[in-house]
Amino acid sequence: LPPLLRDFRAGHPDIAVQLLEDKTVRLLPKILSGALDLAFVRPPDRADKRLEFRDLLQETAVVALPQRHALAKRRSITLADIAGEAMLVPDRRSRPHSHDLTVKLFERSGLTPRIVQVADEKQTIINLVATKLGVAIVPRWTARMAVSGVRFVPLRSKESGPAGRLPLAAAWLRGSRDPARDAMLAVLAARLRSYAREA
Repeated sequence: LPPLLRDFRAGHPDIAVQLLEDKTVRLLPKILSGALDLAFVRPPDRADKRLEFRDLLQETAVVALPQRHALAKRRSITLADIAGEAMLVPDRRSRPHSHDLTVKLFERSGLTPRIVQVADEKQTIINLVATKLGVAIVPRWTARMAVSGVRFVPLRSKESGPAGRLPLAAAWLRGSRDPARDAMLAVLAARLRSYAREA
């Protein structure tokens, strides 16, 4: 989002952008009510037909470990490496994609995660990792959070494809006219490949 906003502002300095950060389950109703023009969300399994979605990219998952953890110095780790670790996961009701990412990755590997704590926000989960309460599978962008005592290590998966990745999509009201939103989507389409490299 920061590079997109920078690029959008460079080309459209006359359009004011107001940000609202929230979970997908709270953002989509705001689009339907007209309170939001555009949202970047995890696409729901069953989408409301009044909404239009454009798949953008698949975010890479990494493992957040306490800095002094025995696995923290590795270049990459597998699920088998963390199978016995205490896992911190997002609440499924508010973050189903992130929660299911951990659970399904373990299930596909024939393993069961040892979940010790559920938390609502990524920032909270990362801070819990810093206090050595456990480890977490999180999107790679989370590594940009300035939390000392945490190391982010790439997750190596035996599977190819979307395993170990989180989908991101743009969503807006189907059939609505919005020149500012369309300008933002045009910038996004033109620069998506470069943004995706960082995901």
